Amino acid sequence: MKHKGKTNPPGRIKIMKSFSQLMAQKDFHSITTAEIAGNAQVTEGLIYKYFKDKKDLLYQVLNEHFFEFMAKIENRIANEITCIEQLEVVIFSSLESYADNRIFSKILLLEVRNSPEFFNSCAYEMARKYSRTILEIIEKGIKNGEIKPDIDPYILRKVIIGAIEHACLGEIIFGKELDIDNVSTGISNIVFNGAKV
Repeated sequence: MKHKGKTNPPGRIKIMKSFSQLMAQKDFHSITTAEIAGNAQVTEGLIYKYFKDKKDLLYQVLNEHFFEFMAKIENRIANEITCIEQLEVVIFSSLESYADNRIFSKILLLEVRNSPEFFNSCAYEMARKYSRTILEIIEKGIKNGEIKPDIDPYILRKVIIGAIEHACLGEIIFGKELDIDNVSTGISNIVFNGAKV
């Protein structure tokens, strides 16, 4: 159940923080609600006051991350004039988010996409908003002549999102450093300038 109301109760905050800490140490399936409650110093029953089950907790934690992530992207996009610059911001900000928030990256890239429930969750709605934002920028770029008119906006969106995710997947799995500036510049250069001499 999605939390309703203007405030975020301290118990709910503790539970979500506890879960995030545990996700940094072990995989989702091995974490128990008893562990989450114990780590948060709350009763196990309190978890079910705010969350339907452990997966609902997972999706709500991911949703909060997405909410903050989208706010940052929207603020940065507003400062750019051209559509290409806006897409470059999306690429950089996405890589930055994956690198700086390894727990959430692990959840998104490795944990949830094989679960049908994810696609009915609030977190997936936020993921769709992210995807729509990219598509809208591309379509605007085609309309104003920044992007070739024969480019399929849906395919270009897949190329951008796919490049972002594959560029950092290994780093997330193996805990390696990600050179955000170099990788984002490389993706933007190939996508917007091409690889052909």
